[in-house]
Amino acid sequence: MIQPDTIRLMRECDAGIQMGVNAIDDVLDYAKDNTLRQCLVDCKNRHIVLKDELLLLLKEYHDEGKKPDTMAKSMSWIKTNVKLVIDESDRTIADLITDGCNMGIKSLSKYLNQYKAADEQSKDIAKRLIQLEEKLVCNMRPFL
Repeated sequence: MIQPDTIRLMRECDAGIQMGVNAIDDVLDYAKDNTLRQCLVDCKNRHIVLKDELLLLLKEYHDEGKKPDTMAKSMSWIKTNVKLVIDESDRTIADLITDGCNMGIKSLSKYLNQYKAADEQSKDIAKRLIQLEEKLVCNMRPFL
């Protein structure tokens, strides 16, 4: 029998990946430093690979995943654009990405704890997504 926790955790990972990719897309054109730009592109690509893996699993469960919350997505877009209009620096980009990653890490950790009955494969994806976000936070530090 399919555990509802498995599908719920995978849906939250799906929404989180989409938020991460959108956040990177929102700031990428503003990045001036080539190292920062490459770091963002690499992380985005890793998110996409993880999403592809996740979509295959969701398909096995006959589920289409989850879109990010419209309000959260809108608020993120507004915050990003307001901050970048005021200061188009790599420091601002690093600050925005760090905040977004920290929110993602917090949410995913909460969902891992909340959906304890999820299968190991979906938990592994959530953990790898958390690790991606943690690594990106570390990579942003030189730009803060």
